[in-house]
Amino acid sequence: MSERNNSERGHSGRDQSERNNLGFIREINGPIVTIDLPGIRSGEQVKIGELGLVGEVISLNGREATVQTYESTDGVRPGEPAEGLGWPLSVELGPGLLGGIFDGIQRPLEKIALQSGDYIRRGLSLPGLDREREWEFEPNPELEPGKQIGPGTVLGTVQETETVLHKILVPPGLEGELTELAPNGEYNIEATIGHLRDKQGHSHRLKLFHRWPVRKPRPYRKRDDGISPLITGQRVIDSFFPQLKGGKGAVPGPFGAGKTVVQQQIARWSNAEIVIYVGCGERGNELVDVLETFPQLEDPYTGRKLMEKTLLVANTSNMPVVAREASVYVGLTMAEYYRDMGYDVVMLADSTSRWAEALREVSGRLGQMPVEEGYPAYLSSRLAAVYERAGRVETYDAGPGSVTLIGAVSPPGGDFSEPVTSHTKDIIETFWALSKELADARHYPSIDWVTSFSAHVHAAAEWWHKEVDRRWEARRTQALALLARDAELSRIVNLVGPEALSDAQRWQLEGASLIKEGVLQQSALDEVDTFCSPQKQFALLDLALSIYDKGMTLIELGVPVSHLQDLPQLAKVRRCKSIYNSDQVASITDLGREIEDAFEAIRLQYAKQHSDD
Repeated sequence: MSERNNSERGHSGRDQSERNNLGFIREINGPIVTIDLPGIRSGEQVKIGELGLVGEVISLNGREATVQTYESTDGVRPGEPAEGLGWPLSVELGPGLLGGIFDGIQRPLEKIALQSGDYIRRGLSLPGLDREREWEFEPNPELEPGKQIGPGTVLGTVQETETVLHKILVPPGLEGELTELAPNGEYNIEATIGHLRDKQGHSHRLKLFHRWPVRKPRPYRKRDDGISPLITGQRVIDSFFPQLKGGKGAVPGPFGAGKTVVQQQIARWSNAEIVIYVGCGERGNELVDVLETFPQLEDPYTGRKLMEKTLLVANTSNMPVVAREASVYVGLTMAEYYRDMGYDVVMLADSTSRWAEALREVSGRLGQMPVEEGYPAYLSSRLAAVYERAGRVETYDAGPGSVTLIGAVSPPGGDFSEPVTSHTKDIIETFWALSKELADARHYPSIDWVTSFSAHVHAAAEWWHKEVDRRWEARRTQALALLARDAELSRIVNLVGPEALSDAQRWQLEGASLIKEGVLQQSALDEVDTFCSPQKQFALLDLALSIYDKGMTLIELGVPVSHLQDLPQLAKVRRCKSIYNSDQVASITDLGREIEDAFEAIRLQYAKQHSDD
């Protein structure tokens, strides 16, 4: 009876003799290499040249294959050997991913630094997971030899970190009879923890890890609709443009508008159970800041280190451009793996514009016909395929799980009509547009409430109405209408000055100012306000709108707007977000009563003066 290793499932494998057949390099064009290799398959991973550079077959013409390499081809010559490895570009999935920092093809950067120093030596090949570390495996008590198992069946668990229980799953594509399951004990990831006999009678070894092709979405039982919002602690996101768990979002903005800070705030404060941050072609100093900061941060939900539920994929702008394109798929595959365990995963891709630039460079070297701004014609379909891997699903054996994908977009000059931004806008459901004008005015997060949108408002409203306050959707709608009115009146003020406005219009500007400064503005560096609970978010929004409503009532009675604008409590309303933390919502409510008393005193005073007259 033949025995197969589960780690090769999902690969377009060939027998060992075929894999050892060598070909040779015909032509080199930057990261694009043409090789002659019999039996090679499209999508197969190859080793190029004497250095053994990693590459992937992207097109075939008989025995001649075009390969995109994930390392620099400088110094490589035609005639050097090329070898097919028998499987597509894949990642290792198992315990030890969390807390790790990987490059764009899942090589562990910390281990590379020990062997190669600050720069990755070409041809250096290291496995993604540690082979020496042993894990405490707890078998599933519901499983016993003779039971039928299939893809996604939970074989047992490993405590990967203090906060994440890692479920060992039967890899996709395997099903049959469980013939053996290891007892409780310590095993490294190469150890066999079970055997499965398929319908053809072949026996397969089950390990703590398996490999999976990065460009192939992992299967699931069925797709579900998102039902609960991803709480980020950022008011302009949660209260105005919410994102559901399993949703697709984008953060477009010009240089200096704060995309990276927005994504880091989401990574730090969101209520996702797993966080994957993919630095795709961004500047090295930004990724260094992430790599140095994240290990020091504390998870606000568990009190443990944030890195215990986080993994980082780092591919800076000076790394090979093709590896930049692969890094997004590597991150997505690992996100889907934890989704299959029943976890809510958020993946942040910074940025998809750099990813698209890699597509543009490769297509140009292949001589493909460019379309908008030099991008290939398949840009839109590739973007859609990436974002469609997000979603909330029913897993095979672990209940519901989700992948929320949020991509940063860096349009040149802040032009949202350029191809990457415009195609992304057609695909995603939540659009947080960053404004250079707001950033220049030091209004952060600089998310523009006029051009941003969310398709999840009605679904999120069910959660807000149940968990926080039934007035949430109405208050949000009122606030956005007031902000839109503020934009209209501000243009008049710029032309003819505030004196041309009526008292009611001037109070509308004041109300919008309270929302902008007291609710929308939020400092990531403020220890009190960097995170805002949903209860505090609604309390601040309700406070600002209650003041506006009561003031408008007084103005309709004839009270001059200057009497209201001079109230000292209004300044406190603008500052209370930084005065009271998320556990002091009652104090915000007390401030509302104090202002209500002040308004009532103004009303009585005006009524007395009016009666005297």
